[in-house]
Amino acid sequence: MVSSSENNYQPVKNYPTKLDKFLVCGLGSLGQHCVAILKEYGAIVNAIDLEQPQNLQIPNLLNLLENLFFGDCRQASVLEQADISQCRTIILATGNERVNIEAAFAARLLNPQVRLVIRSDKKNLNQLLSQTLGNFIAFEPNQISASGFAVAALGDEHIGYFQVEEHQFRVVKHQIQMHDPWCNQLHIHELNTQNLRVLYHTYDASVLPKEFHQWEPERKLRPDDTIIYIEVKEQLQSLKKVAIKPQRNWQQLWQEIVLGRVWKNFQQQIPSWRRKLHTYQSLRVAIICGLTVIFLWCIGTIIYILNYPHSNVVEAFYGTAVLLLGGYGDLFGGINFQTPPETAQHMPGWLRLFSLALTLTGIGFVGVLYALLTDVLLSSRFQFFKSYQPLIPVKNHVVLIGLNRVGQRVAALLEKFKQPVVGISSIGLGIDFFHKIPVIIDSITDALGKVNLANSKSVVVVTDDDMENLEIALMVHAQSPTTRVIIRTYDRNFRDNVARLFPYAQVICTSAISAEVFVAAAFGENILSLFNFDTQSILVVEYTIEAGDTLNGLLLAEVAYGYGVVPILYQNFKRSPVKLMPSDNIQLTVGDRLIVLANTNSLQRIERGEMFNKTWQVEIEKALAEDAIFDGANEISIISGCSIGTARKLMDNLPGQLPKALYKQQALRLVRRLSKLRVTARLKPFSDN
Repeated sequence: MVSSSENNYQPVKNYPTKLDKFLVCGLGSLGQHCVAILKEYGAIVNAIDLEQPQNLQIPNLLNLLENLFFGDCRQASVLEQADISQCRTIILATGNERVNIEAAFAARLLNPQVRLVIRSDKKNLNQLLSQTLGNFIAFEPNQISASGFAVAALGDEHIGYFQVEEHQFRVVKHQIQMHDPWCNQLHIHELNTQNLRVLYHTYDASVLPKEFHQWEPERKLRPDDTIIYIEVKEQLQSLKKVAIKPQRNWQQLWQEIVLGRVWKNFQQQIPSWRRKLHTYQSLRVAIICGLTVIFLWCIGTIIYILNYPHSNVVEAFYGTAVLLLGGYGDLFGGINFQTPPETAQHMPGWLRLFSLALTLTGIGFVGVLYALLTDVLLSSRFQFFKSYQPLIPVKNHVVLIGLNRVGQRVAALLEKFKQPVVGISSIGLGIDFFHKIPVIIDSITDALGKVNLANSKSVVVVTDDDMENLEIALMVHAQSPTTRVIIRTYDRNFRDNVARLFPYAQVICTSAISAEVFVAAAFGENILSLFNFDTQSILVVEYTIEAGDTLNGLLLAEVAYGYGVVPILYQNFKRSPVKLMPSDNIQLTVGDRLIVLANTNSLQRIERGEMFNKTWQVEIEKALAEDAIFDGANEISIISGCSIGTARKLMDNLPGQLPKALYKQQALRLVRRLSKLRVTARLKPFSDN
């Protein structure tokens, strides 16, 4: 890993940018974090709140503010007092969506150019307002943080998972093992392909670099090294088979199939078999009754034909059916002691008695069939939703406690990841939610005993009460000490204290994560997604290159190593094909589209136009072939960005030094490329002399 001193990460201002005023409305947890991050950018911040903030999660909050005004941010007079006309952006972060939207209307009337960043969960309304008002963007903290909880619940090597248009990306943290194909075989730079980029490398998994690209390209991967990389999900299966997962022999595979999957399937089928056994008992009764009725039907038809040779077989058949269905009176008429029915006058007594017996028997057996059919129909109606509720997973599942808006969003993401999950809620939910995951409606204490906690992968606690979340986490740890616990909180101080006292718990502060997105959006950035690791948030940011901004005219190598970001998608024009994991050689021009991974430090550097110094130089010693001079000049121009004339002049006067300084990874790449062209070159620290 390259140390920061070796990389000489000293900022140099290339494009001085004057930061305008920013206005934050609502100094709750989210608003306070927004103020703190805005000050990290060097911005001037004013704030409006109804009263003096009581719960200060940012200790020196009042000192960070230029001015604090008290009043209703929807009132024009209050906004004018806060100097809205001179503000670049207003962040509306109160807990009331209606207040935020009404204040946005008032701010737009007073300052048609101000950027509106509001807290709102009205997705359709937000989209309509964005089209109508312009320069408007809305976020909901619960939705922002949901992906963080879902990825944390997956555990293992997963750090981040997000989608850009139809392209899916996965961020993985992997510790190199002796049996990995990468181990002692590949240099770190060789991992970078069109579908994969290395983000971090370290010898100690507990200590990760704070910036991207702080790894030594020429170093080979060794056992116990830790790398973090991003890959395109379409290549996920092949990468897992080839590069990451240990190779399993047939015996291990057989044990997994026989002892794991078969036993799991057997356990899951037991309740189904019990239900089927009960159903079969009812079916057996129905079959016996049905066969009895059919037997009597046939016997009755035969007897009537034998006693009435001149009658029609069809009439005897239907006559017997009428008797079995209780139609004795229909055939023999009503009771009349003076004038018996004509049918009864010519019928032997024993046959009339047999007919009555058919009717009585038919009523009994057919009645049983009616009862069984009614029971089946009613059971199907009342058990319809219950029958479709999935079974509670046996092992390697996520237990999700708290099925509020955050919990339901987390459940949806876990379902998308194909991760088994069971939910616990102390309050009732809509019937539709039961179709998605198994849910237990009960007290938390009782429900924990029903979810196979000891065999679970992780437990995510996202109720709206911080203290309740902590209490549940302690109960989970007491019952299953090896289970990973992820806790939701709104308070950064609470997060820090719990993380230190209970290291087995991962605490995610919704407000702290969301504030980074709100602030980045306040500077005009288009935030597509984010993920978290090692107490920092990584944002997926989209740029459209404009004339005069800090990215225009730069090589992607300069953007990546100069600002500390990782380009993952490039598009020259809106209609041109996108390039995933684009080459460092691409030069940005006006209208280009670029998506990068960045932390808040990177975004601040881009906003201010501060780039890290280029501290390395390439010395070219000799060309081993005549054509190498021509090809080498082309390669120098492409990778370094210098003019083709400068490159040819250098190659015609060897040995010599490239007059342009480069970043270390950029310079090493040039040396490797020249070596393939049979040009000898080496790297050395840059000197102005």
